[in-house]
Amino acid sequence: MKLSSQEEYGLRCLLQLARAGDAASLTIAELSKREGLSAPNVAKMLRLLRRSGFVRATRGQQGGYALARPAATISVGEALSALGGRIFDEGFCDRHAGAEASCAHLDGCSIKPVLQRLQEVVDSVLGHMTLSELLSPQAPLIRLQSRRPA
Repeated sequence: MKLSSQEEYGLRCLLQLARAGDAASLTIAELSKREGLSAPNVAKMLRLLRRSGFVRATRGQQGGYALARPAATISVGEALSALGGRIFDEGFCDRHAGAEASCAHLDGCSIKPVLQRLQEVVDSVLGHMTLSELLSPQAPLIRLQSRRPA
C-alpha cells in the first residue's frame, strides 16, 4: 500500500490548519509556502477537502481556510478516504475487471478476501487516529505499540 501524493499533500494541509488552531485561517499562499507545494496543488487539495466537509473557506481580506470541525474529531482514515479513496470497496472488482465487463474470478477469488482484510486493518488503525494526535508525532506511535498483541 502506498499513499498517493494527493493523499499526502491533503493530509499535510489539514495538519497545517490544525496547527493554526480553531480561531485562525490560512490562505492558499500561506499553506503553499509552509508545505513547499505549488499554489495550484494546494488549491486542488483544499477544494477536495472543502467538498468533503473537512475545511471551510472564508472570503475577503481576512479570509482563508480553516478546519470545519475540531482536529480531535477528524480521523486520518476519513480524511485519506476523501482525498484518494479506499484500498478496497464494493466497486473494486468492477473497476479492475480487465478487458471484460466483469472480473473473471468473481467465484473463488483469492485476492478479494486479502484486500477486504487489509481494508479492515487500515480502517481499524487510521479510523481511530485523529489529526490532533498527529500534531504530537509520538502519540500515534505510542498508541499503536500499546495495541500490539502479546
